[in-house]
Amino acid sequence: MGEGMEFESKDEGRTLIVKLFGDLDSMNTPELEQRLKKELPNLKTLEFDLKELDYVSSAGLRVFLSMQKKMRGQGSMTLRNPGEEVMEIFRVTGFEKLLHIVQGEEV
Repeated sequence: MGEGMEFESKDEGRTLIVKLFGDLDSMNTPELEQRLKKELPNLKTLEFDLKELDYVSSAGLRVFLSMQKKMRGQGSMTLRNPGEEVMEIFRVTGFEKLLHIVQGEEV
């Protein structure tokens, strides 16, 4: 796994929690997408813990949107605890309205 990502499976692999650190950009999104595609078929719940994420690029936004579309048919996806800067990126791009974002809850 690349620096800046941590994966944790729960509930017999039906829940995947992805903790992201630092920047989510075109350098590490391919690895994230690859890993998620492997896990996706069995998932009921996909959660991203964004508390330690400092920045998300357009490539990262595309991954979130793509995963949300895929999860809509089989369960749910949640982005938890984005920091102020990441939340601002979601607001400015309009992704705040497209993604399920939750503040203040532990993953």
